Amino acid sequence: MGLFFSFLSAMGGATENGEINLNKMLKPAPLSGKFQMDDWYIWCGAVIKGEDGKYNMFYSRWPRKYGHMYWVTGSEIAHAVGDSPFGPWTFKDVALPPRGAEFWDGSCTHNPTVHKFDGKYYLYYTGNTGDNKITQGLNFIHRNNQRIGVAVADSPNGPWKRFDKPAIDVSADPAAPDAIAIANPSVTKMNDGRYLMVYKAVAGQGKPPFYGPVVHLAAIADKPEGPFVKRDGKIFEAVNKEHSHFPAEDPYIWNQDGTYYAVVKDMRGAFSNAGRSLALFYSKDGFDWKLAKHPLVSILEINWADGTKQKVGHLERPQLIIEDGKPIAIIFAADDLEPKRLHSFNLIIPLDFEAGLKD
Repeated sequence: MGLFFSFLSAMGGATENGEINLNKMLKPAPLSGKFQMDDWYIWCGAVIKGEDGKYNMFYSRWPRKYGHMYWVTGSEIAHAVGDSPFGPWTFKDVALPPRGAEFWDGSCTHNPTVHKFDGKYYLYYTGNTGDNKITQGLNFIHRNNQRIGVAVADSPNGPWKRFDKPAIDVSADPAAPDAIAIANPSVTKMNDGRYLMVYKAVAGQGKPPFYGPVVHLAAIADKPEGPFVKRDGKIFEAVNKEHSHFPAEDPYIWNQDGTYYAVVKDMRGAFSNAGRSLALFYSKDGFDWKLAKHPLVSILEINWADGTKQKVGHLERPQLIIEDGKPIAIIFAADDLEPKRLHSFNLIIPLDFEAGLKD
């Protein structure tokens, strides 16, 4: 009994003080967990277990023939199933298809993250609308129309109820840090029963059409579907002014034993000192975020279970699979190491949670 309580005490201390080491938790990635389709770009995976024991991956996809940047115009959130959190995965249906340019999310659905709260499934996502034109680079009409919404269902198999208004919108004040666009939602249940959302925002001070700076903000709601009320203050900010215009993106937040954690894409190594990578933050209240004791989560390299290593061009959109209160796996979107980004895929890496509690 003494050893058991010592373990619980060590675990609580590590989580409370931001001392977990997510990098140490990473195990080799099974090839079965790689999800790729010949005719589609695959991105933004989020996995949840259904009542039937099946695992459900919600992910973004768009036709490869239009190039990687077509995501902002033509992405849709699709649904695949597997018997294990590590695949193999089989396409099942399109969960949130295009529904018409007159809707705020009518042209594009992207950035899915899925949770089960009080018996219902909540699929948070980024949506936009625009001119639907295929462009060589990013279509900024669609990018600058990005908003955040939620769809609700009784089962991961749907049907999904979508709403005519976003769960959270840009601010009307042109000087606000989220005046142009918002995206990349992540949600967790707070210690007091409310719901915390962290999201990416684009301000209007920079040169159009990119605008900027790109920052992160927080909001809270009494119910999973919102409305979400914005909190003042930016989070995940870089101390170095050289990195301050766009230091991070793709946050994934979770509540671990009463302490909040966030894995973010470190755009320039401002937090990890490892170049473009993934970094870990923690917070005791969900609003004041600090860099974790072990900030580096991963460099842009995959260790496959067959013993091979693969350097990738991007490793983004981190999401966790959490069962019985512990992270058991982390999901990434990745692409091959070549400039045209001709292939992309999701992969799932097992985690050894206890290994990351040992300093």
